[in-house]
Amino acid sequence: MPTNRDRPTMQDVADRVGVSKALVSLVFRNAQGPSAETRQRVLAAADELGYQVNRAAALMTAKRTHLIGVVANIRSPFHTELVEDIVAEADAAGYEVVLGAVTPTHPESAVLETLLSFRCEALILLGPELGETKLADLAERVPVVVVGRRTSCPAVDVVRTADARGIGKVVDHLVTLGHRRISHLGGGSGTIPADRKAGYLRAMKRHGLTDESDVIDGDLTENSGIAAARLLLERARRPTAVVAANDQSAIGLLDQLLRAGIQVPRDISVAGYDDSVLARLAHIDMTTVSQEPRQQAESAVKAVVGRLDNGRTERLDVVLEPRLVLRRTTG
Repeated sequence: MPTNRDRPTMQDVADRVGVSKALVSLVFRNAQGPSAETRQRVLAAADELGYQVNRAAALMTAKRTHLIGVVANIRSPFHTELVEDIVAEADAAGYEVVLGAVTPTHPESAVLETLLSFRCEALILLGPELGETKLADLAERVPVVVVGRRTSCPAVDVVRTADARGIGKVVDHLVTLGHRRISHLGGGSGTIPADRKAGYLRAMKRHGLTDESDVIDGDLTENSGIAAARLLLERARRPTAVVAANDQSAIGLLDQLLRAGIQVPRDISVAGYDDSVLARLAHIDMTTVSQEPRQQAESAVKAVVGRLDNGRTERLDVVLEPRLVLRRTTG
């Protein structure tokens, strides 16, 4: 038994079994050499002693880490859901996920360097804002999968939904309900908001409503939706429906309209994009578009495994069909 120490060591495990420390190390690294019986005895002794493998030290000497770095914006409910699905898919494939959280004080560039310092073998980037040059540079270091947006970088795999078609489906639905004055709450200048804005404008044109097109500048936050609602309330001629670039901004819009006494959907219909957990809550129950996060997660992890384990070198571009989800905020 270990003495005068807070935690048992690898040597303690070796002494308990009566083998060398080097052999115990082989067992913990799942390396070839030890017999099945020896492995069982070592693991049983480790369990009895309460020994825990020093993961950091093991990674320093291992040829492979089987770690996938995932970069996500922790303020996005959709990213949170995606991460949960990616972790499940990675676990099934024999990989572990190291999460890099993007925050206002911790930008993508810093997160990426941290994940690479942990020796992540590949990176999955959720809705990244990196430019094409930086993506290409990153792909020269490790396999990279971009989830949620387009990129022309030939070395980067892409998994996304057809955002322009998704927004178009919302506009089609609203037009079917009789709406003509349909506004779009934009999500900023990134690739994802740009695709959704383009989808809105094309759909309005398709229905002969170009003159009614109205894009309200914003971003992908609740505050953007609040500001847009205040702007609309000041107008003498308001839209009868608003389709937002994502659920977060749509929820901010919805909240402010309800506070002002506007009945949704009687006075103004509201739709979002992402089908996030918040949109599904009974008191919100918002019409939105599903990006099929489980399918995206499965495709992203398969892309990583394909490069790391199967030697795939050709670019993968997976485009999923978005699904309109009808709820009570449109009518």
